[in-house]
Amino acid sequence: MKLSLIIAWLLSFPLGGHAQNVKNMKTSQTAETEIRNVIENYYFKGINEGNTELLGKAFYKGALLFGDINGVPYFKTAEQYIEGVGNRISPQKSGKGFKAEIISIDIMNSIAVAKLNVRMYDFNYYNFITFNHIDRQWMIVNKTLTNVQP
Repeated sequence: MKLSLIIAWLLSFPLGGHAQNVKNMKTSQTAETEIRNVIENYYFKGINEGNTELLGKAFYKGALLFGDINGVPYFKTAEQYIEGVGNRISPQKSGKGFKAEIISIDIMNSIAVAKLNVRMYDFNYYNFITFNHIDRQWMIVNKTLTNVQP
């Protein structure tokens, strides 16, 4: 009898409730396509060309970057990172080559993590890029990186 009352009581609540609309937040091919677009056309292209305008479109203003380069700790704000990219000779102009690939993208609701490999200058960077869906667009909110000797 108590079990029947509990079940009846639970079923009296609407299933949708006030939670976010899961229908609109499900992982989809569209989300992956949008994230790939940010990575390939703003992040990779911005790094290779030294194009700070493209990089600025990919990063959320408050994004942070952490990691290490050859064992030396690395920390920058997105603003500092983008400024540094603009002040160096771009891989494209250096003639040293640039190879970048997306290894994986994992998406769950409004967050995503991409694992990338970027080879430029004499570096073999592995990046873990965290995205958040903000104001109907995927933005980089965090980047961690390390240089791995081949």
